[in-house]
Amino acid sequence: MSEPFSVRVTVRGYETDIQGHLNQSVYINYAEHARWSLLQAAGITQAGLIGRGIGPVALETTIRYKRELLAGDEVDVTCVFEWGDGKTFRIEQTIRKTDGTVAAELTAVGGLLDLKERRMVARPQDHFKELASDPSLFGL
Repeated sequence: MSEPFSVRVTVRGYETDIQGHLNQSVYINYAEHARWSLLQAAGITQAGLIGRGIGPVALETTIRYKRELLAGDEVDVTCVFEWGDGKTFRIEQTIRKTDGTVAAELTAVGGLLDLKERRMVARPQDHFKELASDPSLFGL
């Protein structure tokens, strides 16, 4: 496992619900933003993925809400990829206030889809490693 990649996000007022809390669906947006930011930092683009005929897919996401987030709160969203031997990988993410308070923990299962065959590719980490200019950001 690599050191967590992290991006900072400020909670915007329009992302909150009637109670003033960050809306539940926005946690997934923040997690997705961190994942795409990691790909970009590692040198992987959407065009590069499409050119290779593959695309990332989300298969499962679990969110554990720990503390509320309010408009104006700044949070760091971490992202760590965990690789196995099969067709899927896990992504562990934490959304943490700048004071260190954990607001949410997310666990996702993903894979890479062959865009022509519409099937998951084996050993997705090999594709990430070949496409990335800095595969160490994926722990590779």
